Amino acid sequence: MKLRRLEDLPALVQGKKVVLANGCFDMLEVGHLRYLQHARTMGDLLVVAINSDKSIAMIKDPGRPILDEKERVSLVSALRTVDYVVLFDEPDVSRVLEVLGPAIHAKDPKNHATRDIIKRILSTEK
Repeated sequence: MKLRRLEDLPALVQGKKVVLANGCFDMLEVGHLRYLQHARTMGDLLVVAINSDKSIAMIKDPGRPILDEKERVSLVSALRTVDYVVLFDEPDVSRVLEVLGPAIHAKDPKNHATRDIIKRILSTEK
């Protein structure tokens, strides 16, 4: 099982070069896949911090998330490139960074965005 409690992760990754990636991962798409594949090449382990439903409700538009946190965790966990997954309730990933202390915090260049995909789908329905 890849989903872990944040407090358990430091012991699990001790002695490894940890890369942390984070995001909502609402509607997993090719930009997410490329982001995570690249992040994994930068270290020994890839931990993905996923915004919980509570966190997304604080930072995104109404109606989000589209997929609930259990579904998003299942999708991200299914990716071979991901070693561990953690959910966080805060509006940003600061607490995860403090507790985990990764060697690298990989960020998504946002070449693709779920909000843009949603807009595209809605515009084709008209």
